[in-house]
Amino acid sequence: MPTENKIRITAFLVFILTILYITTHSIWIPLFLLIDFAFRGSGYGKWSILGFLAEKIVSIFNLEQKPIYFPPKQFAAQVGFIFSLTLLVFNLLEINSLIVSGILLICAGLEAFFNFCVGCYVYNAYYHIKNK
Repeated sequence: MPTENKIRITAFLVFILTILYITTHSIWIPLFLLIDFAFRGSGYGKWSILGFLAEKIVSIFNLEQKPIYFPPKQFAAQVGFIFSLTLLVFNLLEINSLIVSGILLICAGLEAFFNFCVGCYVYNAYYHIKNK
């Protein structure tokens, strides 16, 4: 079950991996993120390595496990999948991916440090407009 602290720690791990990608341009980082976001975005979060690590960190430090409303977070993970796929393709085609990785870095940082989920706001705005 996703909790606020687990989500924020997962975002922090994405933040760190994105910084590593920006500095190394290693193709393995967007590939790893792509797979991890695919699990989390498709409802198979139990297979997410980042989610597993975040859960262990929450457990070790006995952090609060406040449940969250999941659909916006799942949507945000699907957006993360698209960003990771874009990074992977740009890397393979040797296209500069600084803007895409910068956006991913900002979104992950906002979630990790300020509990502000950009994808969740997009999700809520979309469904508010759709159901109006």
